[in-house]
Amino acid sequence: MRTSTTIEALVGSWQDNLTLAVEAEKLGMDMCWISEAWGSDAPSPLGYLAGRTDRMLLGSGTLQLGTRTPTAIATTAMTLSELSGGRFVLGLGNSGPQVIEGMHGVAFDRPLRRMRETVDVVRQVFAGDKIEYHGSAVSIPLPGGDGVPMRSSLPANPGIPIYVAALMPKMLELVGEIADGWLGSSFVPEGADAYLEPLRAGADRAGRRLADLDLCQGAEVNFVDDERELAAVAATRKKDLAFSLGGMGSATTNFYNSAYSRQGWADVAAEVRALWQAGRHTEATALVSDDMIFATTLIGTEDMIRDRLALWRDRGVTTVRFYPAGETVDAKLTNLARAIELAHEIG
Repeated sequence: MRTSTTIEALVGSWQDNLTLAVEAEKLGMDMCWISEAWGSDAPSPLGYLAGRTDRMLLGSGTLQLGTRTPTAIATTAMTLSELSGGRFVLGLGNSGPQVIEGMHGVAFDRPLRRMRETVDVVRQVFAGDKIEYHGSAVSIPLPGGDGVPMRSSLPANPGIPIYVAALMPKMLELVGEIADGWLGSSFVPEGADAYLEPLRAGADRAGRRLADLDLCQGAEVNFVDDERELAAVAATRKKDLAFSLGGMGSATTNFYNSAYSRQGWADVAAEVRALWQAGRHTEATALVSDDMIFATTLIGTEDMIRDRLALWRDRGVTTVRFYPAGETVDAKLTNLARAIELAHEIG
């Protein structure tokens, strides 16, 4: 099982975040993802890390489609691949209507079509071809304008892997059909078919196997040495999960809520969402159970986390993405070191 970590480009000290990434490589980490949400961008710190690391892969986890043209995404990826000596992985995601429309002022429309057409164009650019594409969401050159098809002045680089973040069934099918890897979250291995069946259906449609994809799954990792502390640690995570179920997205679209619903928590997810949307955050948080926390994270004793990682492996996860808990860089690195050792131990 390959190990990776994700640094959130949202809050926190970037100096601490970058120190964490550099030190994680020394611990044996295989990959580092930089995410975008509604804070910092991903390419800037990735460019910095390209010059500060030597071995581990660097990935955008993810670049948001609505904030860049497909050609800008492709040339950014090619630049980062060049800067890192070929160690870059392009991760793409649609984000959601609240961020894309509420922050960027871009319509969140036709996400499936936009993802498919963006990947098509990105691969044209990677191949060094003249860029000409006329789909329903993307059209290059601009119809009716003075522009003619162009190719990037960068050297062709068709080998850059493309991963896609997905939670919903139709997008998961698209990942299985067109992507090199899946960036997942909110994963319950006991209910993994909610993800794996649509991924497999998409792969079948493209004439390949699910095993041809890198299934990259992420969760918080936090070692608790005393089982009596587990409930206390879980309690500190419940508000964050309630926010994901009730506040991530818009009043009508919440992909995290849908993912939890498909994995056995439809009733409680609906109640949490209704309460959160009504501003009753404390009541929404109180509905989140310990089981919901432990099922989708790597929080527990060393034996518990070892068993969970083995279960992830058995359900097909090939790259585990650790979100290390800790108030300081040293505390996060301690969690990462133990997690990397366990992941390599179970293979």
